[in-house]
Amino acid sequence: MIRVLIADDEDMIRTALAALLALEDDIEIVAECRDGESAVERALEFRPDVCLLDLEMPGIDGVEAASRIRQRIPARCVVVTRHARPGVLRRALSAGVDGFIPKSRRAEDVAAVIRDVAAGRRYVDPEIAADALSDERCPLTDRELDVLRAGARGETIAEIAASLHLSPGTVRNHVSSVLGKLGLATRQQATITARERGWI
Repeated sequence: MIRVLIADDEDMIRTALAALLALEDDIEIVAECRDGESAVERALEFRPDVCLLDLEMPGIDGVEAASRIRQRIPARCVVVTRHARPGVLRRALSAGVDGFIPKSRRAEDVAAVIRDVAAGRRYVDPEIAADALSDERCPLTDRELDVLRAGARGETIAEIAASLHLSPGTVRNHVSSVLGKLGLATRQQATITARERGWI
């Protein structure tokens, strides 16, 4: 049996998918979670073979949850998303995610991906992969992206600096660099742009 954890903050989608996957002879649903933090906790508790993680959840997103899970246990992780942006795919793959599929796929397709990933293979939806190849590369450095992520909820420069263990002056320099590269006037605009392009 392939032991699966499902994390999605939309109750109807999560419970429906769990019910449909439970009909498969070789899949057992061992945990259902509403957010990324609880997905990490339950993964450590139940040690599933595969974690099926929604990209956009409260708190930490599916990619960050996958990264934390993989650091602690050998579970395979599949990210499911309604908005399959190429930048997010690149971030997911760099975090060690094993599968990436849109929510528009049928439950049978999701089951097939779970089997592939459990067998040690990787799966990326072909349309998402094609979009990623043609999409522009992110011009921002990893540290600049960290600054945008840390300030995504409107945190002050001082709060961002504290969370990243940087000086406020260094954070201001990174913000200035981001705005210059993107040709934007505010950090809020930069965060919106980075989200829309799937960079954060």
